[in-house]
Amino acid sequence: MTTGGNARRTRREVMKYGAGLAGAAATLGLPRWALAQDQPPIGTWPAGSSGDSVFIGLDLPQTGTYAVPGMDELKGYELAIDHINTGNELIRQMAPKVTQGLLGKKITHGVADSEANPNVAVQNLSRFVSQNKAILLSGSCSSAVAVASNKFGQREKVIYLPGVSGSNDTTGKDCVRYSFRTCFYGQTSSAALAPVLINHFGKDKKIAFLTPDYTYGHTVRASMQEYLSKAGWTVATNQVCPLGAPDYSSYLLNIANSGADIWININWGNDAVQSIKQANGFGIMKKMQLVVAYSVPFLARDVGPDLTEGVFTATDFWWTIGDKYPLAKMFVDEFHKKYNYNPEWSAEAGYMQLACWARMVSEAGTFYPPDIIKTYEKGDHFNSLVGDVWFRPEDHQLVRPVIIQRGKKPSEMKSPDDYWEVLDIVPGAGLMQAPDAFGCKLGPYT
Repeated sequence: MTTGGNARRTRREVMKYGAGLAGAAATLGLPRWALAQDQPPIGTWPAGSSGDSVFIGLDLPQTGTYAVPGMDELKGYELAIDHINTGNELIRQMAPKVTQGLLGKKITHGVADSEANPNVAVQNLSRFVSQNKAILLSGSCSSAVAVASNKFGQREKVIYLPGVSGSNDTTGKDCVRYSFRTCFYGQTSSAALAPVLINHFGKDKKIAFLTPDYTYGHTVRASMQEYLSKAGWTVATNQVCPLGAPDYSSYLLNIANSGADIWININWGNDAVQSIKQANGFGIMKKMQLVVAYSVPFLARDVGPDLTEGVFTATDFWWTIGDKYPLAKMFVDEFHKKYNYNPEWSAEAGYMQLACWARMVSEAGTFYPPDIIKTYEKGDHFNSLVGDVWFRPEDHQLVRPVIIQRGKKPSEMKSPDDYWEVLDIVPGAGLMQAPDAFGCKLGPYT
């Protein structure tokens, strides 16, 4: 190991040599990857991109309480991979330098079942890295999984992109240099939804929360409470339940007896479906108004539109917004053509992540991770499925709108899946906290 002045001279010589290469490359018109090849190996680079294809590891819940949105999310990822490999017009609208494949290489992928369990997820990601030399890792329908995977990606120096993750912590105190989030989260969902609730229901209401006991549940509940308290809303009870609880009777009994005006359910996936069905049996749906703090894919389909009628929620995407966003219509049409149903927001989240990544890789002209990360961090604006978006360099959060919905009466539905009325699409920049408000400190590039 070289130390002291020799190390400093070595670094100076490398920098000088690198500058010479850069000048030569510019003169000769060489691609940027020619320069990146002279960087020391990092993560799975350059081994993972040395052949004629590159591998993406997708780690999503295929079983358990989050399996339904997980499988929808997977379809969004796989549609994006197909679009990258074929140079589809939709992907080129977001990533204009994509042709067929990425930097001349075909995208291949593998899928693992995270079970929405952080330990299982990290084991899956580790296998993708060691066995497949994955150049990208993505997935998650659980913020606990997203946070654990963030840390794994940072440690291994392989970019990890959470699919669905609603916790403030994901790009807050648990942010990392090697991860970027595209979906909305507790802060933005609450900042968009709370004014609508206050305007509709008035001031000084009593809330009953049903909160899943992990980072997503606690941060979403805290953000909702913060914004609603500004209008004098108070908490009658906060019932904290485990992920995947089979029976909500004890929690729902306490909610039924709490004297609350509004029941805010923060559960997600099948936990939301089961808790709402059971609450209906307790008569809670007739006693108090249900609000779903963070939109649950397929909720109206699975509990029935009779139970979601009049329910307010905030979401990332809904299939009818193509009237406002042309790329959203293209996405819905492409998705429906391939899968024969209209996508939920979990599918949109998967597609968005890979479309954004393809843009950054093609703009960087290399699979070298630090160069890709720095391209994200430029903060350039670009068109997307939800209009103009950009990434904040300070916390790696996409600045994007939040959509406010209300459940339709069954008699108002124009098609079998026309469950929600879009009330508003709220621009993202005004909803977001300061980049350092949740303690984000990005780690090193190398």
